[in-house]
Amino acid sequence: MTDVVSWTDAADGVLVATMFSRPANALGPPILEGLDALIDEAERRRTKVLVLTSAIPGFFVAGADIKHMGTVDAASFRTYGDTLRGATERLAEADFLSIAAIEGVALGGGLELAMAATLRVSGADAAFGLPEVKLGLIPGAAGTQRLPRLVGRGRAIEIMTTGRKVPAAEAHAIGLVDRLADAGGAREAALALAGELAAVSIPAAAAVVRSVDAAFDLPLAEGRQFEIDNIQELFESGEAREGITAFLEKRPPKFG
Repeated sequence: MTDVVSWTDAADGVLVATMFSRPANALGPPILEGLDALIDEAERRRTKVLVLTSAIPGFFVAGADIKHMGTVDAASFRTYGDTLRGATERLAEADFLSIAAIEGVALGGGLELAMAATLRVSGADAAFGLPEVKLGLIPGAAGTQRLPRLVGRGRAIEIMTTGRKVPAAEAHAIGLVDRLADAGGAREAALALAGELAAVSIPAAAAVVRSVDAAFDLPLAEGRQFEIDNIQELFESGEAREGITAFLEKRPPKFG
């Protein structure tokens, strides 16, 4: 664990991580180092599902560390951006599934971190935004790429060019949030979802994510072939044999 990112086991295969960097979980070097350490630990434990939460009231993550950005030159700005992008991409590309449990605001890099997770669960009073245009910038950790994949081109452009905050109910309605909980209930709802996910075959669930992402990146014929390759690999070397055998024997499967 680090001073600003800690973690604990919640259930078999489920790891819960908590960010705590006053005043608003800005994504400065300490919290980015903590996220890297967290992902290292999740990989070491062969975690099935990671739930990412905040212990700062009113904030999931306020965004990038603007105070830090205000002190650096162009080369250091690129280095900082590369570090931020490295943490979010490691989360997005991990073998385990991940859920961002969001209370309060998730802005800028905070929303980019949440969008790098497999799924997002929000409390009813949370808010989301990519307000970088107000700083004369654009999102720099794949925000311009992931947001339109979730909500569509027009909505993404409107959200990013206005820099407005999107309330939780709207975020859920447009697909930015996957499950909406009562205010203060995001962590509990995320843990319930994590339990559902941990019960299925994680290699199969990860293949679902890869195949759905391919639908946005590949022509239909290539996407269909990608799907075929994934299902064949799961049958040959994944957990399909256990799943099929358990079904025929009328028992719960024992996935790894």
